[in-house]
Amino acid sequence: MAFKKCAVIGSINMDMVLRVPRFPAAGETLTGSGFQTVPGGKGANQAIALGRLGMPVRMAGRVGGDPFGQEYLDHFRRSGVDVAAVDAVPGASTGVADILVNAEGENCIVIAPGANGLCDRAWLDRALAATADCDIFLLQLEIPLDTVAEAVARLRARGKTIVLDPAPAVPLPAELLAAVDYLTPNETELRIVTADLPESAGIEARVRHLVGGSDRAVIHKRGADGAYIGTRNGIEHVPGFSVKAVDTTAAGDTFNAGFAAGLAMGLPLREAVRLGNAAGALAVTAYGAQQGMPTLAQAQALLASEA
Repeated sequence: MAFKKCAVIGSINMDMVLRVPRFPAAGETLTGSGFQTVPGGKGANQAIALGRLGMPVRMAGRVGGDPFGQEYLDHFRRSGVDVAAVDAVPGASTGVADILVNAEGENCIVIAPGANGLCDRAWLDRALAATADCDIFLLQLEIPLDTVAEAVARLRARGKTIVLDPAPAVPLPAELLAAVDYLTPNETELRIVTADLPESAGIEARVRHLVGGSDRAVIHKRGADGAYIGTRNGIEHVPGFSVKAVDTTAAGDTFNAGFAAGLAMGLPLREAVRLGNAAGALAVTAYGAQQGMPTLAQAQALLASEA
């Protein structure tokens, strides 16, 4: 079966993960355990997850001219990700993220952008040329917002399908939102991108506000509760899956990859979201950003078990 080709435009980080019994208070020192250095970054996570799912995918981003950068390029290739649009920047550092994971599997993250911050418009010209044959584009907000907005505008003009994960969340320009086909916020991100609404506004009101009268779909990610699909026809809940969570890092990224895989496979919107739910659920069953990312067969088995 031939799938549409996906491209991911976004960040590449090396994650430094430390497990802690709980998150420290200001000025407090805790003893942690299980330190790992693992590949991460929201863009790279989505590309790796698509590769694990067996989708044709090309990554567009930048790494530093350091050992982390070369390690990541090798990792992409082993995971089935085309790196023709990834630049290694001499003298720059690869982006890094420090991640604390508590006993409940929740995480908090601090990011140093490194080469991700050098994804400017000159780089974008080369990246879009190198991904011109791709059909579905996934973007996030860990590279400069100006670059993301320009990429979305140009992809829209070319008739590409655009999936925007508004994370880390910031208020977004109306013209950027207007050019997106699928917006995939979690609860925190949903509130930030609808900050013009009253604080008391509920989830459904915020989703309806983002949809407006457009053809855009808002896929509101709710973790274990699944997701809500908002379109001009209304809001539909798509239930999640019951799994034992040990680390929620990159669960949202894996959801986006599963959802995009569903689009690439030609699935109806609800079924594409179900595939995203299944992929995201499996991702939380292992430590680290990418260790739990499933194959398509694993995700389909989970879907079949709760059909």
